[in-house]
Amino acid sequence: MTNTMELSVSTPLFVILNEVNVTSVRAEDASGGFGILPGHADLLTVLDASVLRWRRAEGGWHYCALRGGVLRVIDGTRIEIACREAIPGDDLPSLEARVREHRDRLDDEARHARGDQMRLHAQAIRRLMHGAEHDHAAQDMAEAFR
Repeated sequence: MTNTMELSVSTPLFVILNEVNVTSVRAEDASGGFGILPGHADLLTVLDASVLRWRRAEGGWHYCALRGGVLRVIDGTRIEIACREAIPGDDLPSLEARVREHRDRLDDEARHARGDQMRLHAQAIRRLMHGAEHDHAAQDMAEAFR
């Protein structure tokens, strides 16, 4: 049995981190928080949105904010996490700030997308209404929507 493990976190597009010499990992699933040490039994679990923590042989905690995911322990030597989003950090305050900035940026993008969708919808309605001026059946349908 080895005294360290490998840890990888990946999203559909990127490998976010690939650590070696990991001595312990803390994660959270629906049952609560749990720890993994070298030699852990094989495990497959669904992670909640949470902060993953791990420690390397050199000491010191490292962190990664996860938007849910699936964790797999293989042969007690390798931990693989697949998730939709992950933001790594070396200390909790800076990680919290990065997560907040990321969330704010996503909110802004969603707001712009909704605005674009509303403009396209209004434009489509105007085109239907303009075409309906020459089509009596379309005029009746347009009246039904008013």
